[in-house]
Amino acid sequence: MTASAPGSPKPTAPLEPRRGSFGALGDASAASKGANSKATLSDLRAAAALVHARMAPTPQHEWPLLRERCGAQLWIKHENHTPLGAFKVRGGIVYFARLVAGGSRPSGVICATRGNHGQSVAAAAAQQGLPTTIVVPHGNSREKNAAMRALGATLIEHGEDFQAAAEHARALAAERGWHMVPSFHRDLLLGVASYALELFDAVARLDAVVVPIGLGSGACGVIAARDALGLDTEVIGVVADGAPAYALSLEAGRPIAHEVSTQLADGMACRVPDVDALAMLKQGLSQVARVSDAQIAAAMRLLFECTHQVAEGAGAAALAAVMQLPRLRGRRVAAILTGGNVDRDVYARVLQES
Repeated sequence: MTASAPGSPKPTAPLEPRRGSFGALGDASAASKGANSKATLSDLRAAAALVHARMAPTPQHEWPLLRERCGAQLWIKHENHTPLGAFKVRGGIVYFARLVAGGSRPSGVICATRGNHGQSVAAAAAQQGLPTTIVVPHGNSREKNAAMRALGATLIEHGEDFQAAAEHARALAAERGWHMVPSFHRDLLLGVASYALELFDAVARLDAVVVPIGLGSGACGVIAARDALGLDTEVIGVVADGAPAYALSLEAGRPIAHEVSTQLADGMACRVPDVDALAMLKQGLSQVARVSDAQIAAAMRLLFECTHQVAEGAGAAALAAVMQLPRLRGRRVAAILTGGNVDRDVYARVLQES
């Protein structure tokens, strides 16, 4: 295993296309909303300082065996090494720090989640002494549910998917007069962008960063950091075949909802895309790659075999995409391992598959 310092490869031609490959979205006004206002490098550094006061930067490693298998000079950004096992913790730190600093101290907070966002909200709210209720869909990860309860949150199961849980959470927030924590927000984006700053500061001259898309904060954070640093790095988004709403929306130029069928990538199981996220992704992504549950499972096994790192389904999606994109061979590429919070029985089943 090599450290994250950049090597001295021979210059290569830039990847094409780089960004902005999608047509205009139907809701053109979204680009002017607060969530999509351009983040300056000063904005990003200030948010990263809040994050790093609570947690250490995560590593990015170039694993020799993985490099050999994928044929690219590949760095893995290990967001499975955060205190909560996923990148979302960063957004919660910044969101709640600014919520309280702005003079708003609600009676309680509510959010909807499939797990990692909820853990982030529960941890950050507890640090501020705020009671938290989290709504998850029925059949959600048992171990993520247990982790949220251990952080002090009250858990409610409602609906068959994230969207139904989110609608119920908004209704509860209105009924109680509590603060509804969104899943996509400028402060969440600035917080999670801190991992992209760490990556770009550590590894020079990346041709591409490949990042999963759930509701969009991670991919938008990478775009924001790339743009603020003035880099030419391509950002490639990844969706699950069983949760294609963002891919379909970007292709069509308008928001398109789509039912979710993925059984493995719960962190990417979005039925209704966020319009603000779509506007930013449209401007900043070069393409969206789609990967199947079988390809995600293969990437989970490959990560364990080559690095002995545990990845949840969404966490392995970026590597799955790298393996499916021949044009990345021989390039300097980073894949974001967004989290490692996978139930034991699910992971055991994936590892046992051939």
